[in-house]
Amino acid sequence: MLFLNELSFAKEMDEKDELKPFRSKFYIPQHNGKDQIYLCGNSLGLQPKSAKDAIDQELKDWAELGVEGHFRGKNPWMYYHHFLTEKAARVVGALPKEVVIMNNLTANLHLMMVSFYKPTKERYKIMMEVSAFPSDQYAMETQARFHGLNPDDAIIELKPREGESTLRTEDILAKIEENKESLAIVMMGGVNYLTGQAFDMKSITEKAHAVGANVGFDLAHAAGNLNLKLHEWGPDFAVWCSYKYLNSGPGGTSGVFVHERHANNPDLVRFAGWWGHEESSRFQMKKGFIPMEGAVGWQLSNAQIFPMAIHKASLEIFDEAGIENLSKKSELLTGYLYFILADFKEHLNVITPETAADRGCQLSIIVKEDGKKLFDYLESNGILPDWREPNVIRMSPIPLYNTFEEVYEIGVALKSFFENK
Repeated sequence: MLFLNELSFAKEMDEKDELKPFRSKFYIPQHNGKDQIYLCGNSLGLQPKSAKDAIDQELKDWAELGVEGHFRGKNPWMYYHHFLTEKAARVVGALPKEVVIMNNLTANLHLMMVSFYKPTKERYKIMMEVSAFPSDQYAMETQARFHGLNPDDAIIELKPREGESTLRTEDILAKIEENKESLAIVMMGGVNYLTGQAFDMKSITEKAHAVGANVGFDLAHAAGNLNLKLHEWGPDFAVWCSYKYLNSGPGGTSGVFVHERHANNPDLVRFAGWWGHEESSRFQMKKGFIPMEGAVGWQLSNAQIFPMAIHKASLEIFDEAGIENLSKKSELLTGYLYFILADFKEHLNVITPETAADRGCQLSIIVKEDGKKLFDYLESNGILPDWREPNVIRMSPIPLYNTFEEVYEIGVALKSFFENK
């Protein structure tokens, strides 16, 4: 599309935007009495206005019904995860039986590694990107140690070529081939948190499976951002949080995907809890774990009702908007931001891939001089990106609530900063 760095163009794009009404479903933080230009949805999504009513309903049932809320509430707590499953599955492109909402992200990552990282003397290596989110790095390090391995030997880190900021798919696939005899699992982010690069999950999965390795993805920066097709792509598992693009509150609940080929394998090693036990006989309280079929068989404990209530409210918005529609707007909105930033190449470098297929909403920027000063300037002028040490500013225009006019205003602010620097 031919973009123009003009206010009239941005306003016209907003007028034509079929998703424009969804902005009104969120609370927008204020700055000096005006809507802040909020670009941190990749870190913490904004609050849906429906979240409070969702929590209030569960508080009401708790107040009026006590323990009977598990069976007699408007949304009976005994079955609460069922109210989220189909909508969550649509967000990540999965079958309902392949998805469950439970726990928090890193706990779920460890649970999945119990089942899908089974190192042997010959095949024991874990492959991940070098700049993975720290929690993933710590999880893989301690998984290796748990199995008596030296992380420096067990973990293969994928590094960009000299002078480049992102990984090439052909290099990832070549590294898998190079380590085909020793590779136990590929465990990467779907989108790298620092660079904003979206990885070719389909090709990575196919190649890893071809050499006999399992595959998992941390989709913290991908779920609700990319148009995912997990069932089709076929990784063994994936995990994600709900508080970034999925707008479900700080520390919100997490999602898990387990491909259907593992759905009815009770012999697959896992750590178990009573909420993963066969639902029809769960309250018989008998010894002997019988897992439910599908991802729900990995549940441990009762549903986290209050964070799940917020997540339910958010998923209803996603279901109404449609992940494909959001993905199309995201491509345009982020493409427009890329176009605006191109006017400032003398001062900054966008390290996120320009090709839409290789990124989602997030653009990561390295400012050649005074990056923190630029960040502080933007914040003081009602524009909130986020800062990642040592020198990265991340901007994420979210299709549910950011606008083309806001992207245009980012360009105005950048021009002011660099002209007066």
